[in-house]
Amino acid sequence: MFTMAEPILLLGISGPSSSGKTTLSRLLRDVFPPHQLTLLHLDDFYLTDAEIPFQNGIQDWDCIESLNLPQLQRTLVYIKEHGKSPPDFVSKEDQNSVGEHGVSQGMVEKARERIHTAIEEKGWKRRICVVDGFLLFSEEMKEVRELFDVKIFLRTTYTTAKRRREARSGYVTLEGFWEDPPGYVDKVVWPNYVQDHKFLFVDEDVEGELQETVCRRVGVEAMPRDAEENMGKCLEWAVGVLEKVIRSAPNESPKS
Repeated sequence: MFTMAEPILLLGISGPSSSGKTTLSRLLRDVFPPHQLTLLHLDDFYLTDAEIPFQNGIQDWDCIESLNLPQLQRTLVYIKEHGKSPPDFVSKEDQNSVGEHGVSQGMVEKARERIHTAIEEKGWKRRICVVDGFLLFSEEMKEVRELFDVKIFLRTTYTTAKRRREARSGYVTLEGFWEDPPGYVDKVVWPNYVQDHKFLFVDEDVEGELQETVCRRVGVEAMPRDAEENMGKCLEWAVGVLEKVIRSAPNESPKS
Protein backbone atom coordinates (compact mmCIF):
# COMPACT_ATOMS: atom_id res chain seq x y z
CA MET A 1 0.00 0.00 0.00
CA PHE A 2 1.21 3.50 -0.79
CA THR A 3 1.69 6.17 1.84
CA MET A 4 0.34 9.69 1.49
CA ALA A 5 3.90 10.77 0.60
CA GLU A 6 3.64 8.61 -2.50
CA PRO A 7 0.16 9.32 -3.88
CA ILE A 8 -0.89 7.64 -7.06
CA LEU A 9 -1.12 9.77 -10.19
CA LEU A 10 -4.37 9.40 -12.11
CA LEU A 11 -3.93 9.80 -15.87
CA GLY A 12 -7.07 10.08 -18.00
CA ILE A 13 -6.91 9.34 -21.73
CA SER A 14 -10.06 10.29 -23.61
CA GLY A 15 -11.30 11.06 -27.09
CA PRO A 16 -13.71 9.72 -29.71
CA SER A 17 -14.27 6.04 -30.38
CA SER A 18 -11.37 4.46 -32.29
CA SER A 19 -9.00 7.37 -31.68
CA GLY A 20 -6.38 5.07 -30.11
CA LYS A 21 -7.11 5.45 -26.39
CA THR A 22 -6.71 1.80 -25.41
CA THR A 23 -3.81 1.31 -27.81
CA LEU A 24 -1.94 4.25 -26.27
CA SER A 25 -2.73 3.01 -22.77
CA ARG A 26 -1.26 -0.42 -23.52
CA LEU A 27 1.82 1.13 -25.14
CA LEU A 28 2.41 3.24 -22.04
CA ARG A 29 2.15 0.06 -19.98
CA ASP A 30 5.02 -1.31 -22.10
CA VAL A 31 7.05 1.88 -21.62
CA PHE A 32 6.85 2.28 -17.83
CA PRO A 33 8.31 -0.12 -15.25
CA PRO A 34 5.65 -2.79 -14.61
CA HIS A 35 5.31 -1.90 -10.93
CA GLN A 36 4.65 1.78 -11.67
CA LEU A 37 1.76 1.73 -14.13
CA THR A 38 -1.60 -0.01 -14.18
CA LEU A 39 -4.61 0.28 -16.50
CA LEU A 40 -8.27 0.88 -15.89
CA HIS A 41 -10.96 1.22 -18.57
CA LEU A 42 -14.19 3.18 -18.62
CA ASP A 43 -15.75 0.25 -20.47
CA ASP A 44 -15.48 -1.73 -17.23
CA PHE A 45 -18.18 0.53 -15.79
CA TYR A 46 -20.96 -0.13 -18.25
CA LEU A 47 -24.33 -1.07 -16.84
CA THR A 48 -25.63 -4.57 -17.50
CA ASP A 49 -26.64 -5.31 -21.09
CA ALA A 50 -30.34 -5.08 -20.23
CA GLU A 51 -29.87 -1.64 -18.63
CA ILE A 52 -28.25 0.04 -21.65
CA PRO A 53 -30.69 2.72 -22.86
CA PHE A 54 -32.24 2.82 -26.32
CA GLN A 55 -32.10 5.67 -28.80
CA ASN A 56 -34.20 5.54 -31.96
CA GLY A 57 -34.74 1.83 -31.42
CA ILE A 58 -31.00 1.08 -30.98
CA GLN A 59 -29.15 0.39 -27.74
CA ASP A 60 -26.84 3.34 -27.05
CA TRP A 61 -23.52 2.20 -25.58
CA ASP A 62 -21.94 5.60 -26.23
CA CYS A 63 -23.87 7.85 -23.87
CA ILE A 64 -23.35 8.80 -20.24
CA GLU A 65 -26.56 7.00 -19.24
CA SER A 66 -24.98 3.67 -20.23
CA LEU A 67 -22.38 3.98 -17.45
CA ASN A 68 -22.41 3.23 -13.74
CA LEU A 69 -20.99 6.61 -12.74
CA PRO A 70 -21.27 6.15 -8.95
CA GLN A 71 -19.20 2.97 -9.19
CA LEU A 72 -16.65 4.71 -11.43
CA GLN A 73 -16.29 7.62 -9.05
CA ARG A 74 -16.02 5.36 -6.00
CA THR A 75 -13.34 3.29 -7.73
CA LEU A 76 -11.24 6.32 -8.70
CA VAL A 77 -11.49 7.80 -5.21
CA TYR A 78 -10.46 4.43 -3.75
CA ILE A 79 -7.45 4.31 -6.06
CA LYS A 80 -6.37 7.80 -5.07
CA GLU A 81 -6.71 6.95 -1.37
CA HIS A 82 -5.22 3.45 -1.41
CA GLY A 83 -2.91 3.41 -4.43
CA LYS A 84 -4.59 0.34 -5.93
CA SER A 85 -7.90 -0.85 -7.34
CA PRO A 86 -10.63 -2.07 -4.98
CA PRO A 87 -10.17 -5.76 -4.14
CA ASP A 88 -13.45 -6.74 -5.82
CA PHE A 89 -12.70 -4.97 -9.11
CA VAL A 90 -12.17 -7.20 -12.17
CA SER A 91 -11.46 -5.80 -15.64
CA LYS A 92 -12.90 -7.36 -18.78
CA GLU A 93 -11.47 -4.79 -21.20
CA ASP A 94 -8.30 -6.66 -22.16
CA GLN A 95 -10.54 -9.28 -23.73
CA ASN A 96 -11.29 -6.74 -26.47
CA SER A 97 -8.82 -6.39 -29.35
CA VAL A 98 -7.59 -3.02 -30.61
CA GLY A 99 -5.87 -4.09 -33.84
CA GLU A 100 -2.44 -3.27 -35.18
CA HIS A 101 -0.88 -0.03 -33.96
CA GLY A 102 2.08 0.28 -36.33
CA VAL A 103 4.55 1.29 -33.60
CA SER A 104 7.92 -0.39 -34.01
CA GLN A 105 9.71 -2.06 -31.13
CA GLY A 106 12.50 0.46 -31.63
CA MET A 107 10.12 3.35 -30.97
CA VAL A 108 8.82 1.63 -27.85
CA GLU A 109 12.38 1.07 -26.62
CA LYS A 110 13.26 4.72 -27.23
CA ALA A 111 10.19 5.85 -25.30
CA ARG A 112 11.04 3.43 -22.49
CA GLU A 113 14.57 4.81 -22.26
CA ARG A 114 13.27 8.38 -21.96
CA ILE A 115 10.86 7.49 -19.19
CA HIS A 116 13.24 5.26 -17.26
CA THR A 117 15.96 7.93 -17.39
CA ALA A 118 13.57 10.58 -16.06
CA ILE A 119 12.33 8.24 -13.31
CA GLU A 120 15.89 7.43 -12.23
CA GLU A 121 17.12 11.03 -12.29
CA LYS A 122 14.17 12.33 -10.28
CA GLY A 123 13.84 9.38 -7.94
CA TRP A 124 10.19 9.16 -9.05
CA LYS A 125 8.32 6.64 -6.91
CA ARG A 126 4.70 7.45 -7.70
CA ARG A 127 2.57 4.86 -9.42
CA ILE A 128 0.42 5.88 -12.35
CA CYS A 129 -3.07 4.58 -12.98
CA VAL A 130 -4.11 5.13 -16.59
CA VAL A 131 -7.84 5.33 -17.22
CA ASP A 132 -9.04 5.35 -20.82
CA GLY A 133 -12.57 6.13 -21.89
CA PHE A 134 -14.72 7.96 -24.40
CA LEU A 135 -16.44 10.38 -21.98
CA LEU A 136 -13.93 11.22 -19.27
CA PHE A 137 -13.63 14.93 -20.05
CA SER A 138 -17.21 15.87 -20.91
CA GLU A 139 -18.95 18.56 -18.87
CA GLU A 140 -21.45 16.02 -17.55
CA MET A 141 -18.48 14.06 -16.14
CA LYS A 142 -16.99 17.10 -14.41
CA GLU A 143 -16.79 15.49 -10.96
CA VAL A 144 -14.97 12.50 -12.44
CA ARG A 145 -12.84 14.69 -14.69
CA GLU A 146 -11.53 16.68 -11.74
CA LEU A 147 -10.13 13.53 -10.12
CA PHE A 148 -7.47 13.21 -12.84
CA ASP A 149 -4.02 14.70 -12.31
CA VAL A 150 -3.16 14.56 -16.03
CA LYS A 151 -5.69 14.60 -18.89
CA ILE A 152 -4.65 13.49 -22.38
CA PHE A 153 -7.16 14.10 -25.16
CA LEU A 154 -6.85 12.21 -28.43
CA ARG A 155 -8.66 13.21 -31.59
CA THR A 156 -9.51 11.81 -34.97
CA THR A 157 -11.77 12.62 -37.89
CA TYR A 158 -15.23 11.24 -38.49
CA THR A 159 -13.94 9.35 -41.54
CA THR A 160 -11.17 7.63 -39.58
CA ALA A 161 -13.37 6.86 -36.59
CA LYS A 162 -16.03 5.32 -38.83
CA ARG A 163 -13.50 3.20 -40.75
CA ARG A 164 -11.79 1.91 -37.61
CA ARG A 165 -14.97 1.29 -35.62
CA GLU A 166 -16.65 -0.60 -38.43
CA ALA A 167 -13.55 -2.78 -38.87
CA ARG A 168 -13.91 -4.15 -35.35
CA SER A 169 -15.58 -7.48 -34.77
CA GLY A 170 -17.37 -6.40 -31.59
CA TYR A 171 -17.00 -6.00 -27.85
CA VAL A 172 -17.10 -8.23 -24.80
CA THR A 173 -19.79 -6.96 -22.39
CA LEU A 174 -20.77 -7.82 -18.82
CA GLU A 175 -23.19 -10.44 -20.04
CA GLY A 176 -22.15 -11.36 -23.55
CA PHE A 177 -20.91 -9.79 -26.77
CA TRP A 178 -21.98 -6.64 -28.64
CA GLU A 179 -21.71 -6.01 -32.36
CA ASP A 180 -22.57 -2.59 -33.79
CA PRO A 181 -25.72 -2.73 -35.92
CA PRO A 182 -25.61 -1.14 -39.41
CA GLY A 183 -25.35 2.65 -39.29
CA TYR A 184 -24.39 2.72 -35.60
CA VAL A 185 -21.52 5.17 -36.04
CA ASP A 186 -23.67 7.68 -37.92
CA LYS A 187 -26.74 7.30 -35.73
CA VAL A 188 -25.13 7.00 -32.30
CA VAL A 189 -21.34 7.09 -31.92
CA TRP A 190 -20.38 10.27 -33.76
CA PRO A 191 -23.41 12.41 -32.78
CA ASN A 192 -22.81 11.56 -29.12
CA TYR A 193 -19.13 12.45 -29.39
CA VAL A 194 -19.96 15.81 -30.98
CA GLN A 195 -22.56 16.62 -28.34
CA ASP A 196 -20.24 15.81 -25.42
CA HIS A 197 -17.05 17.42 -26.74
CA LYS A 198 -17.98 20.37 -28.95
CA PHE A 199 -17.37 22.74 -26.02
CA LEU A 200 -13.63 22.05 -26.39
CA PHE A 201 -13.51 23.28 -30.01
CA VAL A 202 -13.64 26.59 -31.83
CA ASP A 203 -17.16 27.12 -33.23
CA GLU A 204 -18.06 23.67 -31.81
CA ASP A 205 -16.39 22.04 -34.82
CA VAL A 206 -14.90 18.80 -33.49
CA GLU A 207 -12.75 18.40 -36.60
CA GLY A 208 -11.43 21.96 -36.32
CA GLU A 209 -9.19 23.77 -33.85
CA LEU A 210 -9.38 23.37 -30.11
CA GLN A 211 -10.34 26.25 -27.81
CA GLU A 212 -7.04 26.78 -26.02
CA THR A 213 -8.58 28.76 -23.16
CA VAL A 214 -11.17 26.04 -22.55
CA CYS A 215 -8.54 23.30 -22.69
CA ARG A 216 -6.44 25.16 -20.15
CA ARG A 217 -9.45 25.61 -17.88
CA VAL A 218 -10.30 21.93 -18.07
CA GLY A 219 -6.61 20.96 -17.81
CA VAL A 220 -6.56 18.99 -21.06
CA GLU A 221 -3.38 18.16 -22.95
CA ALA A 222 -4.50 17.87 -26.60
CA MET A 223 -2.82 15.60 -29.13
CA PRO A 224 -1.18 17.50 -32.02
CA ARG A 225 -2.85 17.21 -35.41
CA ASP A 226 0.07 15.42 -37.05
CA ALA A 227 -0.34 12.50 -34.62
CA GLU A 228 -3.96 11.75 -35.56
CA GLU A 229 -3.09 8.99 -38.01
CA ASN A 230 0.26 8.06 -36.51
CA MET A 231 0.35 6.12 -33.23
CA GLY A 232 4.13 6.38 -33.13
CA LYS A 233 3.91 10.19 -33.03
CA CYS A 234 1.05 9.95 -30.56
CA LEU A 235 3.16 7.78 -28.24
CA GLU A 236 6.13 10.14 -28.56
CA TRP A 237 3.93 13.11 -27.68
CA ALA A 238 2.27 11.37 -24.72
CA VAL A 239 5.65 10.25 -23.38
CA GLY A 240 6.78 13.87 -23.63
CA VAL A 241 3.80 14.99 -21.56
CA LEU A 242 4.54 12.41 -18.87
CA GLU A 243 8.29 13.02 -18.94
CA LYS A 244 7.57 16.70 -18.24
CA VAL A 245 5.33 15.73 -15.32
CA ILE A 246 8.06 13.53 -13.86
CA ARG A 247 10.86 16.04 -14.36
CA SER A 248 8.83 18.94 -12.92
CA ALA A 249 8.16 17.04 -9.69
CA PRO A 250 10.34 17.65 -6.62
CA ASN A 251 13.23 15.23 -6.29
CA GLU A 252 12.00 12.27 -4.28
CA SER A 253 15.43 10.90 -3.46
CA PRO A 254 18.83 12.60 -3.53
CA LYS A 255 21.23 11.63 -6.31
CA SER A 256 24.52 10.18 -5.14
